[in-house]
Amino acid sequence: MKKLILALAGSAMLAGAAGAGAADLAAGKAAFEKFTCASCHGADAKTSIMPSYPVLAGQHQDYLMHALRAYKRGAAGAPATANTRKNAVMGAMVAQLSNADIENIAAWLASLPSPLAVRK
Repeated sequence: MKKLILALAGSAMLAGAAGAGAADLAAGKAAFEKFTCASCHGADAKTSIMPSYPVLAGQHQDYLMHALRAYKRGAAGAPATANTRKNAVMGAMVAQLSNADIENIAAWLASLPSPLAVRK
């Protein structure tokens, strides 16, 4: 019984922590536009200007946040062991983003309809 109570308490704490930093989808869309992400990834985030540029709409939010932070670490010159991504264009773009921008953009992109996502 104690284990069940501890598990429930832990779940409640995690749910509360997740809700405390809830992303703002409208702010995510505004940041996507402000930082000109559409110039490469398309206004709908799924019609990129080059086939090698990824479709962002419908990607998982945690994956997008991880990727943006890895580009930011790469632009900051972090060592390769810090899980970095090095790309001159993306590095310059994400250097401007705050943590809230990253969370909001990722949440907005994840909420978009896409051939990448299967919705129930």
